[in-house]
Amino acid sequence: RLLSALRRWCDIAGKRLSGLGLAAEGRVLRAVLYVYHSRLLRHRPYLALQQVEQCLKRLWKMNLVGCLEILVELIPKKKASEAYGECLVPSQPMLETVALKVLGACKLILRLLDCCCKAFLLSVKHLCLKEFILLNTVASGLLSRLWFVIQYRCVLQTLTSLYSALSTMLHLVSETQQTPYIKGFTFPSDISDFLGVNVSSEAKKQKAKMLTTKKSTSWMKKLFPAMPEAVSKVGKKRKSETCTSAMKNRSIPCPVDIGERVV
Repeated sequence: RLLSALRRWCDIAGKRLSGLGLAAEGRVLRAVLYVYHSRLLRHRPYLALQQVEQCLKRLWKMNLVGCLEILVELIPKKKASEAYGECLVPSQPMLETVALKVLGACKLILRLLDCCCKAFLLSVKHLCLKEFILLNTVASGLLSRLWFVIQYRCVLQTLTSLYSALSTMLHLVSETQQTPYIKGFTFPSDISDFLGVNVSSEAKKQKAKMLTTKKSTSWMKKLFPAMPEAVSKVGKKRKSETCTSAMKNRSIPCPVDIGERVV
Protein backbone atom coordinates (compact mmCIF):
# COMPACT_ATOMS: atom_id res chain seq x y z
CA ARG A 1 0.00 0.00 0.00
CA LEU A 2 2.81 2.42 0.87
CA LEU A 3 4.70 1.55 -2.32
CA SER A 4 1.64 2.18 -4.49
CA ALA A 5 1.04 5.53 -2.75
CA LEU A 6 4.68 6.50 -3.26
CA ARG A 7 4.52 5.56 -6.94
CA ARG A 8 1.33 7.58 -7.41
CA TRP A 9 2.77 10.73 -5.81
CA CYS A 10 5.98 10.39 -7.83
CA ASP A 11 3.95 10.22 -11.05
CA ILE A 12 1.81 13.24 -10.09
CA ALA A 13 4.81 15.34 -9.04
CA GLY A 14 6.72 14.45 -12.22
CA LYS A 15 3.81 15.43 -14.46
CA ARG A 16 3.20 18.72 -12.68
CA LEU A 17 6.87 19.71 -12.70
CA SER A 18 7.32 18.82 -16.36
CA GLY A 19 4.09 20.50 -17.48
CA LEU A 20 4.00 22.67 -20.58
CA GLY A 21 2.83 25.79 -18.72
CA LEU A 22 5.82 26.08 -16.41
CA ALA A 23 8.32 25.42 -19.21
CA ALA A 24 6.61 27.90 -21.55
CA GLU A 25 6.62 30.69 -18.96
CA GLY A 26 10.29 30.01 -18.31
CA ARG A 27 11.12 30.35 -22.01
CA VAL A 28 9.17 33.60 -22.29
CA LEU A 29 10.94 34.96 -19.22
CA ARG A 30 14.37 34.16 -20.67
CA ALA A 31 13.40 35.80 -23.96
CA VAL A 32 12.24 39.00 -22.20
CA LEU A 33 15.45 39.18 -20.17
CA TYR A 34 17.54 38.66 -23.31
CA VAL A 35 15.75 41.45 -25.22
CA TYR A 36 16.07 44.04 -22.43
CA HIS A 37 19.50 43.03 -21.13
CA SER A 38 21.53 45.88 -22.63
CA ARG A 39 18.99 48.62 -21.86
CA LEU A 40 17.72 47.94 -18.34
CA LEU A 41 20.67 46.70 -16.32
CA ARG A 42 19.83 49.02 -13.39
CA HIS A 43 16.03 48.88 -13.60
CA ARG A 44 14.58 47.39 -10.38
CA PRO A 45 11.80 45.28 -11.97
CA TYR A 46 14.37 43.90 -14.42
CA LEU A 47 16.67 42.89 -11.54
CA ALA A 48 13.70 41.26 -9.80
CA LEU A 49 12.93 39.33 -13.00
CA GLN A 50 16.52 38.06 -13.00
CA GLN A 51 15.99 36.63 -9.50
CA VAL A 52 12.86 34.81 -10.70
CA GLU A 53 14.78 33.39 -13.66
CA GLN A 54 17.62 32.28 -11.37
CA CYS A 55 15.20 30.33 -9.16
CA LEU A 56 13.69 28.62 -12.22
CA LYS A 57 17.14 27.76 -13.57
CA ARG A 58 18.19 26.17 -10.27
CA LEU A 59 14.94 24.21 -10.14
CA TRP A 60 15.58 22.71 -13.59
CA LYS A 61 19.23 21.96 -12.84
CA MET A 62 18.21 19.86 -9.84
CA ASN A 63 16.78 17.29 -12.29
CA LEU A 64 14.15 16.27 -9.77
CA VAL A 65 11.94 14.85 -12.52
CA GLY A 66 14.73 12.48 -13.61
CA CYS A 67 15.27 11.30 -10.01
CA LEU A 68 11.55 10.63 -9.62
CA GLU A 69 11.51 8.58 -12.82
CA ILE A 70 14.42 6.46 -11.56
CA LEU A 71 12.65 5.96 -8.22
CA VAL A 72 9.45 4.84 -9.97
CA GLU A 73 11.42 2.25 -11.95
CA LEU A 74 12.77 0.80 -8.68
CA ILE A 75 9.29 0.36 -7.19
CA PRO A 76 7.83 -3.06 -8.17
CA LYS A 77 4.54 -2.89 -10.03
CA LYS A 78 3.23 -6.27 -8.89
CA LYS A 79 2.77 -7.32 -5.31
CA ALA A 80 5.27 -9.81 -3.95
CA SER A 81 4.19 -13.32 -3.11
CA GLU A 82 2.33 -13.42 0.19
CA ALA A 83 3.83 -16.82 1.00
CA TYR A 84 7.20 -15.31 1.83
CA GLY A 85 5.90 -11.98 3.09
CA GLU A 86 8.76 -10.15 1.35
CA CYS A 87 8.80 -7.22 -1.06
CA LEU A 88 11.44 -5.38 -3.04
CA VAL A 89 11.77 -1.75 -2.01
CA PRO A 90 14.12 1.09 -3.04
CA SER A 91 17.31 1.32 -1.01
CA GLN A 92 17.84 3.82 1.79
CA PRO A 93 20.46 5.86 -0.17
CA MET A 94 18.06 6.26 -3.08
CA LEU A 95 15.19 7.33 -0.81
CA GLU A 96 17.43 9.78 1.06
CA THR A 97 18.68 11.34 -2.19
CA VAL A 98 15.17 11.89 -3.55
CA ALA A 99 13.89 13.17 -0.19
CA LEU A 100 16.73 15.69 0.00
CA LYS A 101 15.99 16.93 -3.53
CA VAL A 102 12.29 17.26 -2.70
CA LEU A 103 13.16 19.38 0.36
CA GLY A 104 15.41 21.59 -1.77
CA ALA A 105 12.77 21.92 -4.49
CA CYS A 106 10.16 23.00 -1.93
CA LYS A 107 12.52 25.69 -0.62
CA LEU A 108 13.24 26.86 -4.17
CA ILE A 109 9.56 27.03 -5.13
CA LEU A 110 8.79 29.04 -2.00
CA ARG A 111 11.59 31.43 -2.95
CA LEU A 112 10.31 31.52 -6.54
CA LEU A 113 6.79 32.45 -5.45
CA ASP A 114 8.16 35.17 -3.16
CA CYS A 115 10.32 36.59 -5.98
CA CYS A 116 7.34 36.53 -8.36
CA CYS A 117 5.23 38.47 -5.88
CA LYS A 118 7.94 41.09 -5.24
CA ALA A 119 8.75 41.50 -8.93
CA PHE A 120 5.04 41.85 -9.77
CA LEU A 121 4.56 44.60 -7.19
CA LEU A 122 7.65 46.43 -8.52
CA SER A 123 6.41 46.17 -12.11
CA VAL A 124 3.01 47.59 -11.20
CA LYS A 125 4.65 50.39 -9.19
CA HIS A 126 6.88 51.49 -12.07
CA LEU A 127 3.97 51.06 -14.48
CA CYS A 128 2.00 53.60 -12.44
CA LEU A 129 5.02 55.93 -12.75
CA LYS A 130 4.82 55.45 -16.55
CA GLU A 131 8.36 54.03 -16.73
CA PHE A 132 9.14 51.41 -19.41
CA ILE A 133 5.46 50.77 -20.01
CA LEU A 134 5.95 47.93 -22.50
CA LEU A 135 8.39 45.96 -20.35
CA ASN A 136 6.43 46.38 -17.13
CA THR A 137 3.15 45.43 -18.81
CA VAL A 138 4.70 42.26 -20.21
CA ALA A 139 6.47 41.52 -16.91
CA SER A 140 3.35 41.91 -14.76
CA GLY A 141 1.36 39.58 -17.01
CA LEU A 142 4.19 37.05 -17.18
CA LEU A 143 4.77 37.01 -13.42
CA SER A 144 1.09 36.67 -12.57
CA ARG A 145 0.79 33.74 -15.02
CA LEU A 146 3.89 32.03 -13.62
CA TRP A 147 2.63 32.44 -10.05
CA PHE A 148 -0.80 31.16 -11.10
CA VAL A 149 0.64 28.11 -12.93
CA ILE A 150 2.54 27.00 -9.81
CA GLN A 151 -0.47 27.56 -7.54
CA TYR A 152 -3.12 26.21 -9.93
CA ARG A 153 -1.19 23.00 -10.61
CA CYS A 154 -0.51 22.67 -6.83
CA VAL A 155 3.18 21.98 -7.42
CA LEU A 156 4.25 22.82 -3.88
CA GLN A 157 1.36 20.94 -2.26
CA THR A 158 2.17 17.86 -4.38
CA LEU A 159 5.81 17.92 -3.32
CA THR A 160 4.86 18.15 0.35
CA SER A 161 2.58 15.11 -0.03
CA LEU A 162 5.36 13.28 -1.88
CA TYR A 163 7.79 14.01 0.94
CA SER A 164 5.31 12.65 3.47
CA ALA A 165 5.17 9.33 1.55
CA LEU A 166 8.97 9.33 1.18
CA SER A 167 9.48 9.99 4.89
CA THR A 168 7.24 7.08 5.90
CA MET A 169 8.96 4.69 3.49
CA LEU A 170 12.41 5.90 4.55
CA HIS A 171 11.58 5.30 8.21
CA LEU A 172 10.47 1.70 7.52
CA VAL A 173 13.46 0.91 5.30
CA SER A 174 15.95 2.30 7.83
CA GLU A 175 14.36 0.20 10.59
CA THR A 176 14.73 -2.96 8.47
CA GLN A 177 18.33 -2.44 7.40
CA GLN A 178 20.26 0.73 8.19
CA THR A 179 22.49 1.87 5.32
CA PRO A 180 22.60 5.67 5.75
CA TYR A 181 24.01 7.62 2.81
CA ILE A 182 23.54 11.27 3.86
CA LYS A 183 25.21 11.88 7.20
CA GLY A 184 25.04 14.93 9.45
CA PHE A 185 21.49 15.78 8.42
CA THR A 186 18.26 14.74 10.14
CA PHE A 187 15.29 14.40 7.81
CA PRO A 188 12.31 16.25 9.33
CA SER A 189 9.16 14.24 9.93
CA ASP A 190 6.99 17.28 9.13
CA ILE A 191 8.03 19.34 6.12
CA SER A 192 6.25 22.45 7.45
CA ASP A 193 8.81 22.66 10.26
CA PHE A 194 11.62 22.54 7.69
CA LEU A 195 10.05 25.17 5.42
CA GLY A 196 9.16 27.43 8.33
CA VAL A 197 5.82 28.47 6.81
CA ASN A 198 2.40 27.01 6.20
CA VAL A 199 2.13 26.46 2.46
CA SER A 200 -1.58 27.23 2.05
CA SER A 201 -1.57 30.34 4.28
CA GLU A 202 1.54 31.73 2.55
CA ALA A 203 -0.11 31.35 -0.87
CA LYS A 204 -3.25 33.13 0.36
CA LYS A 205 -1.16 36.03 1.73
CA GLN A 206 0.69 36.50 -1.57
CA LYS A 207 -2.53 36.31 -3.59
CA ALA A 208 -4.23 38.90 -1.37
CA LYS A 209 -1.22 41.22 -1.65
CA MET A 210 -1.16 41.01 -5.46
CA LEU A 211 -4.91 41.48 -5.84
CA THR A 212 -4.97 44.42 -3.41
CA THR A 213 -2.17 46.14 -5.32
CA LYS A 214 -3.93 45.71 -8.64
CA LYS A 215 -7.19 47.02 -7.24
CA SER A 216 -5.77 50.00 -5.39
CA THR A 217 -3.55 51.29 -8.19
CA SER A 218 -5.96 50.71 -11.11
CA TRP A 219 -2.99 51.28 -13.41
CA MET A 220 -4.83 50.07 -16.51
CA LYS A 221 -7.34 52.92 -16.21
CA LYS A 222 -4.52 55.44 -15.84
CA LEU A 223 -2.64 54.23 -18.89
CA PHE A 224 -5.64 53.43 -21.09
CA PRO A 225 -8.41 55.93 -20.34
CA ALA A 226 -12.00 55.07 -21.12
CA MET A 227 -13.04 55.51 -24.75
CA PRO A 228 -15.49 58.37 -25.39
CA GLU A 229 -19.09 57.21 -25.69
CA ALA A 230 -19.53 58.52 -29.23
CA VAL A 231 -16.42 56.72 -30.48
CA SER A 232 -17.42 53.47 -28.80
CA LYS A 233 -20.89 53.62 -30.41
CA VAL A 234 -19.33 54.11 -33.85
CA GLY A 235 -17.01 51.15 -33.23
CA LYS A 236 -19.88 48.90 -32.19
CA LYS A 237 -21.92 49.95 -35.22
CA ARG A 238 -19.05 49.17 -37.60
CA LYS A 239 -18.48 45.79 -35.98
CA SER A 240 -22.15 44.82 -36.30
CA GLU A 241 -22.19 45.93 -39.94
CA THR A 242 -19.09 43.86 -40.67
CA CYS A 243 -20.62 40.73 -39.10
CA THR A 244 -23.90 41.25 -40.94
CA SER A 245 -22.20 41.62 -44.35
CA ALA A 246 -20.02 38.59 -43.61
CA MET A 247 -23.08 36.47 -42.78
CA LYS A 248 -24.68 37.47 -46.09
CA ASN A 249 -21.55 36.51 -48.00
CA ARG A 250 -20.93 33.03 -46.59
CA SER A 251 -17.51 32.71 -48.22
CA ILE A 252 -16.16 35.25 -45.71
CA PRO A 253 -16.34 33.95 -42.12
CA CYS A 254 -17.51 36.24 -39.31
CA PRO A 255 -14.45 37.50 -37.39
CA VAL A 256 -14.83 35.88 -34.00
CA ASP A 257 -11.25 36.42 -32.77
CA ILE A 258 -8.76 39.00 -34.01
CA GLY A 259 -5.75 37.11 -32.63
CA GLU A 260 -3.91 34.03 -33.80
CA ARG A 261 -2.23 31.38 -31.72
CA VAL A 262 1.50 31.85 -31.32
CA VAL A 263 3.53 28.63 -31.04
